[in-house]
Amino acid sequence: MLSRLALRALAPAALRSQVPSLSVGVVHLSRPLHTTQQHLAPLPPLPEKGGKVRLGVIPEEFFQFLYPKTGVTGPYMFGTGLLLYLLSKEIYVINHETIAGICIVGLLIYGVKKYGNDVAAFADKLVEERIAAATAVKNDTITYLEKAIEEEKKEQWRAEGRHYLFDAKRNNIAMLLETNYRERLLNVYSEVKKRLDYQVAMQHLKRRKEQDHMIGWVERSVRQSITPQQEKESIAKCILDLKALSKSARATV
Repeated sequence: MLSRLALRALAPAALRSQVPSLSVGVVHLSRPLHTTQQHLAPLPPLPEKGGKVRLGVIPEEFFQFLYPKTGVTGPYMFGTGLLLYLLSKEIYVINHETIAGICIVGLLIYGVKKYGNDVAAFADKLVEERIAAATAVKNDTITYLEKAIEEEKKEQWRAEGRHYLFDAKRNNIAMLLETNYRERLLNVYSEVKKRLDYQVAMQHLKRRKEQDHMIGWVERSVRQSITPQQEKESIAKCILDLKALSKSARATV
């Protein structure tokens, strides 16, 4: 990363004194190497713990890289030679800031050795609490979404069976209309029958009154036509008939 920044910073100044072919190469070096599109595949999870280091800051891979070429002491000789080179060429000059830096680094190393485990445990505890909270939120969200999915499925199922409900309601409405129609027909029939029964009763009453009047008139006419002498003769004849009937009844006994 630092080399790229250095190349980007030095490229404009170097282009003034470089030949065209070399300047083109420097420009190409200053461009980012990754020009392809990012893949949509999921990235691997970050490691929970860092790799092994030596002397607090130098990674183990650096030593493993130099072992086949320089041997076991190669990395240490490389670091020592580089330090001596910087000091001998006065690239790095030792002054009071160097002593202060060494003291600060020593205090940092002491603090890390003394309180590093406690701070790491506290930080791990905070991380675990946050992970637990995030997991709880995720589980609650998953549960809520699962319930929402179930409710949505139920609503879809209800929507699918809605036409059956509509058919049942249509049938109920048709039955209600038919019932109302038949009730009205029955009411009309009852009212018409009542009126017809009334007319029949009136005719019967009229005929009976006429018959009673006719019978009464005939009786009055017959009574008026019979004279007292005829009445006495009919009564005497009836008595004689009764006596004859009584005598015949005794003879038979």
